[in-house]
Amino acid sequence: MSNRLKEVLEGQEHNYILPFLWQHGEEEHVIREEITRVHEAGIGAVCVEARPHPDFLGPQWWKDMDIIMDEARKRSMKVWILDDDHFPTGHAAGRVKEAPEELHRKFLGERFIDTMGPAKGSSFLLDTLLMSGLRPTFSELNYAIGKNKLISVIAVRRHPTNGTLTNDCIDITDLVQDGILYWDIPEGYWRVFIVSENKDGGSQLQEDYLNPLVRDSVRILIDTVYEAVYERYKDDFGKTLAGFFSDEPGFYNDKVTFDFHSKPGKQGVVLPWSSEMPVLLEQALGEDYRKHLHLLWHEAGEQSNRVRYAYMNIVSTLYADNFCNQIGEWCRARGVAYIGHVLEDNNVHARLGPSTGHFFRSLWGQDMSGIDVVLWQIVPGFDELTFRSATGIADGEFYHYGLAKLGVSLGHIDPKKLGRTMCEVYGAYGWAEGLKLMKWITDHMLVRGVNYFVPHAFTQKAFPDPDCPPHLYANGKNPQFRYYKYLNQYMNRISHLISDGRHVASAAVLYHAEAEWSGEAMYFQKPVKQLMQHQIDCDVIPVDALLDMASVKDGRLHVHVEDYECLIVPYAEALPGAMIRRLVQFADQGLMIRFIDGLPLRSSEGSDVSDEQSQLAAHPKVKLTSLDMLAQDLFADGHYEIKVDQYQPYLRNYHYVHENLDVYMFFNEHPNESIQTKITLPVQYDVFAYDAFSNRLIDVNVIEENGAKRVQLELSPYESIILLNGAALGGYTASPRYAVSSEAELQGEWRVSTADSEHYPQFTEWGKLTALTNMSRPDYLPRFSGTFRYEMEFAWRESTNNVLLDLGEVYETAEVWLNGELAGVCICPPYRMEVHGLIKQGSNSLVIEVTNTLVKDQRDYLSSFVQQEPSGLIGPVTLYNFLLHR
Repeated sequence: MSNRLKEVLEGQEHNYILPFLWQHGEEEHVIREEITRVHEAGIGAVCVEARPHPDFLGPQWWKDMDIIMDEARKRSMKVWILDDDHFPTGHAAGRVKEAPEELHRKFLGERFIDTMGPAKGSSFLLDTLLMSGLRPTFSELNYAIGKNKLISVIAVRRHPTNGTLTNDCIDITDLVQDGILYWDIPEGYWRVFIVSENKDGGSQLQEDYLNPLVRDSVRILIDTVYEAVYERYKDDFGKTLAGFFSDEPGFYNDKVTFDFHSKPGKQGVVLPWSSEMPVLLEQALGEDYRKHLHLLWHEAGEQSNRVRYAYMNIVSTLYADNFCNQIGEWCRARGVAYIGHVLEDNNVHARLGPSTGHFFRSLWGQDMSGIDVVLWQIVPGFDELTFRSATGIADGEFYHYGLAKLGVSLGHIDPKKLGRTMCEVYGAYGWAEGLKLMKWITDHMLVRGVNYFVPHAFTQKAFPDPDCPPHLYANGKNPQFRYYKYLNQYMNRISHLISDGRHVASAAVLYHAEAEWSGEAMYFQKPVKQLMQHQIDCDVIPVDALLDMASVKDGRLHVHVEDYECLIVPYAEALPGAMIRRLVQFADQGLMIRFIDGLPLRSSEGSDVSDEQSQLAAHPKVKLTSLDMLAQDLFADGHYEIKVDQYQPYLRNYHYVHENLDVYMFFNEHPNESIQTKITLPVQYDVFAYDAFSNRLIDVNVIEENGAKRVQLELSPYESIILLNGAALGGYTASPRYAVSSEAELQGEWRVSTADSEHYPQFTEWGKLTALTNMSRPDYLPRFSGTFRYEMEFAWRESTNNVLLDLGEVYETAEVWLNGELAGVCICPPYRMEVHGLIKQGSNSLVIEVTNTLVKDQRDYLSSFVQQEPSGLIGPVTLYNFLLHR
């Protein structure tokens, strides 16, 4: 048997869960109690978050950290530390304000003056224009609060009829004397652009943050936080103390803090800047680069695109080198890991504002890939449409088909990551979110390859803590907490099976960042969606990796341990010249390349690539396709691994390989509809199903046709299955599968009682029901959160050997006892369990406890934007006799 599978079946899987543990400066017994609850939930680590703590890095903080470290050592748990006192990372515990001015944030700003000539002897008050803080009602110079540094003054001729900018521009920077521009204006209309280095203009919430483009500025964070932790706990580094977590560091250069469309071209917004950038821009754009800086805000066709590409390429590289890579190197040198995530929301991962310009570069220095899902960003069923949440409109297509793929692709291709991808999950969904939705989100991540999880969150604050619920324990007030361990066991077991091996995918899809910077571009998730809906797995690969790491062998694209049968290029008006040349090389080496909706029209830099364009257009290994024909074309060319009998757009799949063991995961992502189909797998050995809740193998009905194995797949909404294949399974006996032979719906009177989390298991009688119904209906218990207990007696006269109990609709966790013995727990559909060995002929006593979420009682703001589910046991409750098959 595979060591990986053996470890899981014997309960020896590793821990893959590190929930946030919020600190507010509570008493020692409260901290120790919370860690006890975390450990009892089957979790082997915590990520300590200081954001709510009143004394970060002060005596109370260190006292609380000593308590946490002591508890972790005693329990063999790991501790991660979120690396700042504020969200997002970058405040450096307030130390930036004390640092030299050159280490503060800097921005590139632009203003312009419209004028006309001819007009000799004209002058302009640039000194006044460069002052910050002035406005029409405070126009006198004594109201200025600072002065920006002049970079350039460029005059651009405007078209006399429509006012558009022409290519006629003059650098008149040298005409500025003592803060005044003296210029004899030539004939015509001119726009004078004043580009400056500014101290202010970005998000006010991040006013005192470090400059992530400057190495010594980032060093403030390292010296303040990282070095302080190392000084106190150096003996624990690499042992109990596992590493550090950065939470959504970014540029935050836009006054609209979370504008996910913030990028060059948005007028009135300053851009990230550092003293290195003039030299780098001169290298990219030439000695006269200053004549083109205004195009970072203003449109001039391809020339604007060229300047913006150069700028974005520089700032995303500087961020990677000076922020992420520097911190990662510091951590690895001391035996700990560096993890976290940036903002990816609504495609901002390739933009500025609250993000970092390039997802892959921004996390390359970390030891795990990282993403987050909070605030109802992912909602079952909203993969095609947008969704309105408490904070805005979520792009369902990106979150369902793009987000996790970004994360796992980086985890697959970066050697430092060791195949590890982390997701911060569950946060700020409100109390409407319970274990049912948490399990769906967990499967959504697992089936894409996410194998580490940061649940959001455990809080020690007295209930109710208003900060971004749900909270997993909530001082014992969360009625579902006693079932949380079942989800964690499930999560750890599957994560163990999809770790320390190799992912298998048929296709690679080019990441679109450079294309978006350069002109019109298709989002990478567009083709990924088509592939996922046809069970063709893929990774998203950035230009950097294709240039620096990739090779083609035997017609397959190799990147680190991954290999792909083809490369898919979403439509890009322009790509970097080196990338276009590399595509020609790949094709010459035998790699099949598919361009969606056309070849690139030019290079991002403006260099001549006409020869390469001609070669690609005529190459037999290069094909053009439309988005809606992509999957069909790949099937026709044999670029797939799994085939399904019918079109199943909500069936997700993932293939992972260990020595002598193949792991296939399938998940039904549709919230309401079941999936019944046959899948064809490219396997040789017997196929077994693995049930990660019961931790057992189950026999699978396999039909062999033309050398391939076909498996009948039946998945209820919210249901997933693991299929295993390989020589490592030889000789292992699995539980038999079953087929239903007869059924009987339970009819009769149900006695119903209730208990909230504080009083459980002491129940109060509520009444009786002859027909199961929603217990949150207005005339029943619309404000009750807790557990409904249903009791009844029934007679059974059929065989007791092979019996299945199906509870029908349940909202939302169910625990069942039959004749006084525990029959099982279900936290999501299908609510079904085997009861042979418990059921008997004659009279039987059945008890079903159903626990809802706290939303009925709390009615919080975050939950007010989503539909509320019913509560209780809806049924029908049915007993099935089944036949066993091997």
